[in-house]
Amino acid sequence: MTDLTAPLAAPGRLTRLRRAVPLLVLLSAIWIALVILTAALADVIRPYPITQMNLSARLVPMGTPGFPLGTDELGRDVLSRLIQSVRVSLVIAFGATLLSAVFGTTLGFLAAQFRGWVEHFVMALADFQAALPFMIMSLAVLAFFGSSMMLLVGLMGFYGWERYARIARGLAIAASAQGYAGAVVQLGAKPSWVYLRHILPNVASTLIVSMTLTFPEIILMESGLSFLGLGVQPPETSLGNMVGFGREYLTRAPWIMLAPSVVIVLTTLSISLLGDWLRDRLDPTIR
Repeated sequence: MTDLTAPLAAPGRLTRLRRAVPLLVLLSAIWIALVILTAALADVIRPYPITQMNLSARLVPMGTPGFPLGTDELGRDVLSRLIQSVRVSLVIAFGATLLSAVFGTTLGFLAAQFRGWVEHFVMALADFQAALPFMIMSLAVLAFFGSSMMLLVGLMGFYGWERYARIARGLAIAASAQGYAGAVVQLGAKPSWVYLRHILPNVASTLIVSMTLTFPEIILMESGLSFLGLGVQPPETSLGNMVGFGREYLTRAPWIMLAPSVVIVLTTLSISLLGDWLRDRLDPTIR
């Protein structure tokens, strides 16, 4: 017998999904998924090599056949360079965010485990990091040592680690006070095993939310360094790199600067909206 209520079930599920996930958050998730897919398939969907020049097609406007986003001052396809820039900026931001989270969480767990002078040292180091003007320090390091992808990722990886250290320390102390961590230790488990298998899963949701809030900041930081000429160096390209070179042609060819600027704004806004929503959903103190 045919179930006549089946056609009505799908709209009902869709309505519940819309109520559970706000429209802006859903659009943000779609945009982030599109950006990640673009970065993963950059070599496949890129129309031209990023270094391919066509001096007879310099500064052609958007909508030109064969060049939907126009070309730059050397006749290079803006769309191709934008796709590659998305990949490079995401790789830098993801690697730096992961490095910052691992480094900060490890120090936070060490402070919670040993307490005493170790805790005071980690917290003093975190206070020093928070008071340090990171952009000025980054400019000095890159100007002295030169710019490379590994150095840039490592440098960005030290941005915001003090947040993870404070969060991990506080949550680890609170989890230890609940008694289950001490019970596992009494059964013969090593402290490292307790932190990795019992405490970390219980605090992972808060740390993940912190990562979603740090990720857009690192994208903006890398874009600022590349804009100033000390980030990603030619012939490689990034979003900030494209904005930096496009500023010289802002009045004649605004599309060179406009395309990466829109991607930066939409990506950072989408990650921030998604991070705020995850914080509201996962943080028990807010609930």
